[in-house]
Amino acid sequence: MDLSSKSKLSRLIGCQLTSLTYICLALVTMVLFLRAVLLHSFSGYGVIEWNNLDLILSHSLLLNSHDEGIRRDKYLEVPQIVWGLNNQKIAFARACLTARMLNRTLLMPSLSASLFYKEIDRLQPISLDKVFQFDKFNSLCKGFVQLGRYSDLKNQTGIYDLQKGSGRKWTVERDMEHLKQSSRGHVDEHEVVRIVGKNPFLWHDHWPVEDYARVFECLVLVDEISKEADKVVSKIRQIGKKHRSKTEMIQSDFDANSESSSTATSPYIAVHMRVEIDWMIHCKKLEQRSGINQICSSKQEIIQRVGNIVSSESPTVVYLAVADSLLNDSSILSGWKKGLLPFEKKKLGVDGIYKKHPYLIQSAIDYEVCSRADIFVGNSFSTFSSLIVLERTQKMKRMGITRSCDIDVRWPSYAYNILGESNGPQKWMTNMSDSTLQAISYGSNAITC
Repeated sequence: MDLSSKSKLSRLIGCQLTSLTYICLALVTMVLFLRAVLLHSFSGYGVIEWNNLDLILSHSLLLNSHDEGIRRDKYLEVPQIVWGLNNQKIAFARACLTARMLNRTLLMPSLSASLFYKEIDRLQPISLDKVFQFDKFNSLCKGFVQLGRYSDLKNQTGIYDLQKGSGRKWTVERDMEHLKQSSRGHVDEHEVVRIVGKNPFLWHDHWPVEDYARVFECLVLVDEISKEADKVVSKIRQIGKKHRSKTEMIQSDFDANSESSSTATSPYIAVHMRVEIDWMIHCKKLEQRSGINQICSSKQEIIQRVGNIVSSESPTVVYLAVADSLLNDSSILSGWKKGLLPFEKKKLGVDGIYKKHPYLIQSAIDYEVCSRADIFVGNSFSTFSSLIVLERTQKMKRMGITRSCDIDVRWPSYAYNILGESNGPQKWMTNMSDSTLQAISYGSNAITC
């Protein structure tokens, strides 16, 4: 073979290899595209059960995370977190986002197992990892925010005490400028920046609702607490299934052609019923200050509006998340529409599950029970209700649902303090485009569809 022939053969082989490379790259691109489409399809509305969403959310969160960004050799320390469970969750998220802005790992803070607003010395501290899974949090929030332990410290430099400002003159703008200054220069040289001052829940807010929702998604209850919630939810569904089976048996006696379904699903409604005396005093004052008359709701108003959600007369359990002071108030269990079966934890026979835990854990169990409900109804000026709706909204958003007013969605939420269609409660989704969480933190109305 002469040199000319060899040269032509070489060029031919080179072209073929180049073409083959392009074909391989095209095939890989096509496979990745199809994989993304299939993942989106399987995470669509009406396909995956609520209890299986953790797998989808975990995968989605990890896809959006980055390996770099949060330093693991610089830390932020915050004061012990206090007040109720949901205010503590907000405070924790705010501390995480503050650490993120400073490009620091947040040293795992202590929560408060008890509920004291002013008597700080009587608070019962509880480690955050006794309530939420530490490793799971870092896995889901990898690259976004990061938790560290005090045992990670190398103590190579001293601690810098950073005093957070307060008072009328300490504006949102001044607070932001203060944080920016603390992220550079001699302050940033310290291994630990320790913020001293008030509870993080009361800090100025600089971050959008979506950032808070991202942090909340990473908070997964430890197995011990999650299993306690499983027991309560199981009891609710068992009772619902029992009553539905009885109804089907009665109907089958009148209709020989009907088929009883012992495996019928037993959905339940959870109602965060705020009618305690201290709440009614607070909400009346709030109505006077704000000039809004859609904050307080009486028992009768709540019962009537919840009754207008469900048109079917199939027995449905209504779980009432109420304060312990109302457990002996029989009036909250009477007057409900036919087909709605009201239960609170005492009547349900699960109050023993709650009593063996401190206040914070009891609240976490109730929060989980309400969050898993097929329908949730709460007060839009309650932090407890607002955070549940925020998390349900985020889960629906992950499934491609951005509005709930025009369509029937799974796991809808309602605000009973606002009149909606057909004299029922207003459908409720959190406005995820809000620039701050102040609407939820301080009781403003955040209804959107």
